[in-house]
Amino acid sequence: MNIHQSVNGLLGDMPQKRSPFTKSAQNVAVVARAHAEHVDQNSRFPHEALAALRDEKLLGAMVPVALGGAGATMRDIAEVCYILGQACASTAMIFAMHQVKAVCIIDHHGDNAWQLAFMRRMAAEQLLLASSTTEGQNGGDVRNSAAPVVVDGHDFTLERAATCISYGEQADALVTTARRNAAAATSDQVLVVLEKADYTLTPTVGWTTLGMRGTCSVGFSLKGRGQLDQIMPVDYATIHTQSMMPAVSMMWGSVWAGIAAGAHERARRHLRKLAASSGTVPSGVMWLNRAATNLTALRAMLNQALDQYEINARAPEMMNQLDVQTAITLLKVDASELALASVMASLRANGLPGYREDGEASNARALRDVLSAPLMINNDRILGNLGIAPLMIETAGSLAT
Repeated sequence: MNIHQSVNGLLGDMPQKRSPFTKSAQNVAVVARAHAEHVDQNSRFPHEALAALRDEKLLGAMVPVALGGAGATMRDIAEVCYILGQACASTAMIFAMHQVKAVCIIDHHGDNAWQLAFMRRMAAEQLLLASSTTEGQNGGDVRNSAAPVVVDGHDFTLERAATCISYGEQADALVTTARRNAAAATSDQVLVVLEKADYTLTPTVGWTTLGMRGTCSVGFSLKGRGQLDQIMPVDYATIHTQSMMPAVSMMWGSVWAGIAAGAHERARRHLRKLAASSGTVPSGVMWLNRAATNLTALRAMLNQALDQYEINARAPEMMNQLDVQTAITLLKVDASELALASVMASLRANGLPGYREDGEASNARALRDVLSAPLMINNDRILGNLGIAPLMIETAGSLAT
């Protein structure tokens, strides 16, 4: 028995903590992987992978069982994101962005009849939700909105310059931030759920990018109209703190970790072939080790965050604590940087074959896709917005948590 067989045997004997959605995610990943190159080359939406997500009932997985969903947890969804990230980054990110909006509705519907009915539809019809949080010159400043909700009797109207709505034309519904009213401060926001029939999108900015091409993150002029019950009953500041940012950090981070895992596996297979053919240890093994180290640290960080989230979810007010919010915020920053470092190391491990656009050893697409990670809700903006918060958090005096 060689060393690889020994290690694989030991790992096979270890108890694995697997999500009940793993098999479904793997089924979708097979479809996503088969079309990933065409999606990337043509900057097109991954229709085949979306159909597979619907077939596996994964779009409505987080909806409570009582409303027709599967009651999936944040950890379940993070695992799906990780598996999809290894196959097609665009598919994985679309799924993650959809679930970020889903969890905001699920956590904060306030027993509103319209919202409850909408969640039933999310599960029954496997609706795809898009997000509109960037606006005008604000870019990724999701905590400020210029466009206000305008109340008209029992209805409202909303018009906003939505500079980026990922897969907006393909979505079944749109979840958008807005200023509470024309007199409100830009930071006094609400979250609005719009069904397809409630809004029109006029394209304003195209999507010609280095990577993540299949997300089709086009800019639009958005005009919407709905009934007041479509406005979430909880203020957006609470939704942002307790649900949106934790979901963003953990779900997006899991996508990026999946991209890094896929790149690492391609590098590992390539170097194993080189070792088998030459009988020597390839020089790229040094970089493969760096890729693995970064990926291990990233997975550990995400798992720790998921553990802490499960504790805090029992008492949502804990999410408001300064140290918790800072940790969630920095998770997005650290996860994006670690994923990028891991993919870059995997590319260097394979050398020129990793740099090429073609061939089984290519990690070019993975690098192009993961380069978006520090820019989605820009890390510089995040770190700048932390202000003096790091000065207020005491240094841990023990290794114990």
